[in-house]
Amino acid sequence: MAKIKTKPWDAAEHLKTDEDMAAYLEAALEDGDPALVSAALGDIARAKGMTEIARQTGLGRESLYKALSPEGNPEFSTVLKVVKALGLRLHATAEH
Repeated sequence: MAKIKTKPWDAAEHLKTDEDMAAYLEAALEDGDPALVSAALGDIARAKGMTEIARQTGLGRESLYKALSPEGNPEFSTVLKVVKALGLRLHATAEH
């Protein structure tokens, strides 16, 4: 029997365009799970380059990795800085 080789799936490898990144974050926000939103921001930041995002936000790269993980709990000010550095925008709409 042939062995099947697997590797962990990394969302960051599949986020190629700004539209992909915006749609991914939008889906995480719609889910409503703060850990999922943090992780999605982390995936997007890794896709864009965590070092560059850290430089633009003025935050440490290692602290961003930690804050933007599923176990992270970033402050809202960090979320806003990261979203801006990613070239994304948060917006609100009325829920129907």
